[in-house]
Amino acid sequence: MDTYLLLGLAILFILLAAALVGAFMLRKMTRRATSLRQLLELADRLEADLKACRARLQQAHAVMSLNPDLPAASEQEADHAVEAGLRALLQQRIWIRDRAPTASQSELDTATRDMDQTRERLQPLLQALGQAQSELDSAMREHIRQDAGQ
Repeated sequence: MDTYLLLGLAILFILLAAALVGAFMLRKMTRRATSLRQLLELADRLEADLKACRARLQQAHAVMSLNPDLPAASEQEADHAVEAGLRALLQQRIWIRDRAPTASQSELDTATRDMDQTRERLQPLLQALGQAQSELDSAMREHIRQDAGQ
């Protein structure tokens, strides 16, 4: 009877150990899947932010081109900055495609953190650009009203 009890306890401990290992592996796989999903979502959001920035810049430059007195040198500089951001994002997407499946959790966390910080740095610039666009639109409407009044 003691043999059956010991055998039963040994099987119970083996099953418990297997369950713990399984739970640990499931947690690790879930964390990895969450990190990959978050990384891809951040890449999509960053791309949308950069494209919105490019569209706003193009709109602002179109308005400014109506007034030849305003300098246009910054237009090319701004376009280059947005294009550089999109190229960097493409490099990040290539890394995600090629390396993310075999990357360590630490590498995934670092990539996610870096992309999130990039988006955080871009947000104030997008807000400032939106504010500048609004002010430029108001100034142009006022200028048109003044010209119409003459």
